[in-house]
Amino acid sequence: MMNTNVINNYAKLKCSIFILPLVLLLAIVLFLYREDSLNAYQYTQIQKDCFFFLNHHLGQFPNLEYNLTQIGDASIFLSFLIIFVVYAPQIWEALISASLVSLLFSKILKNFFDVPRPAVVYDNDLFTIVGKTAVGYSSLPSGHSITIFTSLTILLYAFMPKDFKLKFLWFFFIVVLGLFIAFSRVGVGAHHPLDVIIGSIIGYISAIIGIFISRKYKIWHWVGYKKYYPIFIVLILGSGISIISKIVNDQLVIYYLAFISLCVSLYKIVYIYVKK
Repeated sequence: MMNTNVINNYAKLKCSIFILPLVLLLAIVLFLYREDSLNAYQYTQIQKDCFFFLNHHLGQFPNLEYNLTQIGDASIFLSFLIIFVVYAPQIWEALISASLVSLLFSKILKNFFDVPRPAVVYDNDLFTIVGKTAVGYSSLPSGHSITIFTSLTILLYAFMPKDFKLKFLWFFFIVVLGLFIAFSRVGVGAHHPLDVIIGSIIGYISAIIGIFISRKYKIWHWVGYKKYYPIFIVLILGSGISIISKIVNDQLVIYYLAFISLCVSLYKIVYIYVKK
């Protein structure tokens, strides 16, 4: 039943849904052009005050920000979604395609823009850095933000309510939740604000492309077949080992939650697989 509702919701999406995110990206480009900030140096300098302001205030809650920023790690976020292999495999069909698209966008754009991280541009003693210092020239766009919004947008349209008011509230909730998590990247000192905003928009676009691909091509249709469950069992076990190693190094709440989610999913998938 859940999977049927997801399929029906995805079927309602039209190409016009791309207009809003593309308009937002265009508006950002025009803003940067007007401010003569279409080069890496000016791009970082125009955000300096905003970065320090957000980093200072978000950095007041280092434990919260450090936990939130881990959700942008694909292995962590997807740990909470693995259960949908059983109840709504269409979500995973869209998610796999969307993740590949988002990965392609992230790799190409990071190399193309070559924007330095805050730790490279600013004096590290002047702002909050939580966890390992992010260095290098891969700041734009934020990969964590792309991952977060790719996954959340897949869920956004999978469970979109029919009532208009509920649609608005659901959309508002997902966007606010996504930005709340994504801006933890500024809070831990890893990204500039526009890195996060642009990454979030790209993640949204990646998710829509993934949904359209899954609708048109049945590349991942095997996801919902019981005989292929061993693939996910192996993936869950591998992810569990990875998360255990993370817990050994950092006893973060989000790691424990992800591990519990994996255990529940493993039990459910194994139970269905062995059940006659």
